Amino acid sequence: MTGSPTDTPEHHSDASTGEVSPGRSLNFIEQIVEDDLANQIHEGRVHTRFPPEPNGYLHIGHAKSICLNFGLADTYGGQTNLRFDDTNPVTEDTEYVDSIKADVRWLGFDWENEFYASDYFDTLYAFAETLIQKGLAYVDDSTAEEIAVQKGNPSEPGQESPYRNRSVEENLELFRQMRAGAFGDGAKVLRAKVDMASPNMHFRDPIIYRIKHAHHHRTGDAWCIYPMYDFAHGQSDSIEKITHSICTLEFIPHRPLYDWFIEKLAIFPSKQYEMARLNLTYTVMSKRKLLQLVHEGHVTGWDDPRMPTISGLRRRGYTPESIREFCERIGVAKRENMIDVGLLEFCIREELNRTTDRVMAVLDENPIRLVITNYPDGQTETMHIENNPEDPSSGAREVPFSREVYVERDDFMEIPPKKYFRLAPGQMVRLKGAYIVRCDEVVKDADGTVTQLNCTYIPESRSGSDTSGINVKGTIHWVSVAHAKEAEVRLYDRLFQVEDPSSEEGNFKEYINPNSLQVIRAKVEPNLGQRQIGDRVQFIRKGYFAVDQDSTADLLVFNRTVTLKDSWKK
Repeated sequence: MTGSPTDTPEHHSDASTGEVSPGRSLNFIEQIVEDDLANQIHEGRVHTRFPPEPNGYLHIGHAKSICLNFGLADTYGGQTNLRFDDTNPVTEDTEYVDSIKADVRWLGFDWENEFYASDYFDTLYAFAETLIQKGLAYVDDSTAEEIAVQKGNPSEPGQESPYRNRSVEENLELFRQMRAGAFGDGAKVLRAKVDMASPNMHFRDPIIYRIKHAHHHRTGDAWCIYPMYDFAHGQSDSIEKITHSICTLEFIPHRPLYDWFIEKLAIFPSKQYEMARLNLTYTVMSKRKLLQLVHEGHVTGWDDPRMPTISGLRRRGYTPESIREFCERIGVAKRENMIDVGLLEFCIREELNRTTDRVMAVLDENPIRLVITNYPDGQTETMHIENNPEDPSSGAREVPFSREVYVERDDFMEIPPKKYFRLAPGQMVRLKGAYIVRCDEVVKDADGTVTQLNCTYIPESRSGSDTSGINVKGTIHWVSVAHAKEAEVRLYDRLFQVEDPSSEEGNFKEYINPNSLQVIRAKVEPNLGQRQIGDRVQFIRKGYFAVDQDSTADLLVFNRTVTLKDSWKK
């Protein structure tokens, strides 16, 4: 999904680089910006904003908005503000503010100004008094239920509130008493006087202030009335002289009210534009639902690697570049659709294939011990194994090799089928980066479980200097028993079993994938103990993994970022 029917085949701006790529089409937002610049609208300026509410952690849908807003400013020489829409003290917290700033910076962007809607509480209050003085707002004593009945439905005109025609003087006095804390929560609201017969329900005298005796994370207890989103948003844009206010499609019905407030207040004419939000398969993007998952313990927190949050993706091993590439690939459109999470996985898989070292890890709770009976007891060799064949500059690393190594049970079969090229009695394989070995004897315990393979090696077959003349079709990975480090490996899969859990019948939590996390123990190369939290590697033949923050000196912890290939079975 790139562009829309309004695209033109000229060029396309890349939100990850801030450059315009020749030969690619503009998306419809870029076309609007270019038209505005050509016509010197807003004096030829581009000033965008990213306005999250600090009531949760950012998710991949926010990443799309971040890339677009910051990318537009980068491309057209403009600016982007980070503004926190903190008008609901009940749900907002400084923890979320800090996490949002960290996520935006991690994605590779920085803001021109950092603002808060709460910075404008005095100005917004003055705007509300201006509307009252113009006869365009009134204090209403109706309950929430009564107001809902008054608004009616889109096919019939609403009913005017019995308080709609209060005098300007009475409304000003009551509004000032609301600010002074004279009334309890819900006792009164301030409504704009617009049009109770409008087919647009948002025009039917919307509430613009409500009473909330709640502590605010920035203003403390200075206020007990707070503006509603529809009143605060457009006016905050105007105060900051935002030229292009980009929202998602559900805000299309809100745009006339956005324009109405700006017109009636005679303030800077910011303009709102809408694009399709990001809907991703096998997850949910609602903050309310994500909050449920966290608070009810279905995940370990906002940064659980199964979550679609930016912090969760970062912990899982995703890179800023892969997320920006994903946002670039899905493009900007006017129609909603569902994006396959496989595209996101493709983007990180492509990058990690180019950039990560290939290392050996035996992902097995009970690996088989392979003993090379003709290898000198007590001897250790250093094997130089190529880090990444996709990147010649990555060099090679030193891996210790000894008489006894661990191998995975999946790499051995006592009675193999035809064309089985791994270990079997009498069969030869190459140990990755080391020697060719032949399985001579299978050792079992009392229960008949294979515990050890006694093998012989071909001394002339060392990788890089093989003079044995022997060709084998199978290569398996291994870890030296004497040098292996213990690790915990967390195999993450998709959090939900269905593509769109929000659209299914019943509670969305009924569709949580019970196998979304498998934890196993593993033996890994000793050099992995030098890796830092967040470092990414490819476990040969297994997938891409990242070092988790839970790692200790005694136990490394790895999160699977993505498999080598798409293995999802619907």
